[in-house]
Amino acid sequence: MLRFRRVGKRTVCLRAALAGIGLMQRVLIVEDEAAIAESVAYALRRDGFAVDLAASCAEATLALPGAELVILDLMLPDGSGFDLIGRWRRAGARQPVIVLSSRDGEADRVAALETGADDYVTKPFSPREVVARVRAVLRRAGSLPPAVVPASHHALTVDEATRRARVAGQPLELTKVEFELLAALLETPGRVYTRSQLIDRVWGDGFAIGDRTIDSHVKALRRKIGDAGGDASLVETVRGVGYRAAEPGAAAPPGEREP
Repeated sequence: MLRFRRVGKRTVCLRAALAGIGLMQRVLIVEDEAAIAESVAYALRRDGFAVDLAASCAEATLALPGAELVILDLMLPDGSGFDLIGRWRRAGARQPVIVLSSRDGEADRVAALETGADDYVTKPFSPREVVARVRAVLRRAGSLPPAVVPASHHALTVDEATRRARVAGQPLELTKVEFELLAALLETPGRVYTRSQLIDRVWGDGFAIGDRTIDSHVKALRRKIGDAGGDASLVETVRGVGYRAAEPGAAAPPGEREP
């Protein structure tokens, strides 16, 4: 289990110490809404990143040294994210910045990118999408190795970098939730995910999502896979536990194909 310590006004994951010796990538999240910050932090930690949190421009500037990427809200209690990016760039800071904001206008996007941001994500968002964007930005900056080959299984291919899914080479139109459920299951075929684990992976920590919601999304996912000519029985139900992707060559036992 992760433990935390306080550094000034910042909460810092102890695993961040490993980043200092090159074992983990370190991300600074600058967000004054605790629920949003913890949701993104949880998803990043699950994906192997170390995380620092800051809730203001002042805290962010103190925490910036050593961070390899910054996720930044534009509206902070002591200033503007636009101004903060500008100050950092003028001071020579070169860490990539991903803006996370409820401001979805074209003018805001353009202003952030022209000020020095590297990517822009609007709220509401998927924590897993943010993680995928973090990896993509770090790869462009040369801080990560090349991406792994997209997950491919039972004629299904899921590419998280491009957010595309295909069945036998043909596009599979999925909602954001359906895509992330499929991506999670295909990471390790045969591994059983509980409904709680899938909720954490797709929605992030702290969201009140019921089991029936997961079941309905899985049902829709199976239907779309089947309608596209794929094998809908790929997504297996493990009674009383959750779901798994069938291992290659394995057939689902009777009664394990529906929620």
